[in-house]
This record gives sequence, C-alpha cells and structure tokens, in this order.
Amino acid sequence: MKTRDEYLATLKGQLDRWNADVTKWEAQSDTARADLKTQYAKQIEILRAQRENARYNLRQVEDASATAWSDLSKGADEAWEKMREAMKIARSHFEKS
Repeated sequence: MKTRDEYLATLKGQLDRWNADVTKWEAQSDTARADLKTQYAKQIEILRAQRENARYNLRQVEDASATAWSDLSKGADEAWEKMREAMKIARSHFEKS
C-alpha cells in the first residue's frame, strides 16, 4: 500500500493532467460549430462537477489524521473512478470531432 504522501502525490498528478485536458477541451468548445457547442458545454459541466467532487475528497484525505486517511482514501478512490469515467466519455466526444 502507498504511503499517504505517495497517494496524495498520485491523486494531485492525475488531477493536474485532467485539468490540462479540460482546459484544452474548453478552448476547443469555444471554437466549435454551433451544433457541437451545446454538446461540449454539457460534457464540460459534467467534468467540472466530477472534478469538484474529486478535489473535495482529495482535501478530505489531506486533512485527515494519520490513522484516518486510509479510510477516507476509499471515498477518494470512488470519486477518482467517477472522474475517470467522465473523462473517458468526454474524451470520446472531444477527440472524435
């Protein structure tokens, strides 16, 4: 099992990569055809909501005591899995266009 610091570093790194993708897709959305803008905006809104949930769980783990962090990491893992799924769906929309 990873240490708390390793676990947090992994989560933060993944969140940074997701943020870069979302930023790229937001720019792509700004220049998209009108018929795609609505679809893109919907996907970006879903990603933002999932990202906020992931950030919340990350903060919970960061603020947890040394003994409680592993219990809280389960919630973070679930949030990260939901974010992975949202990113996968969004990627299929943005990269096929």
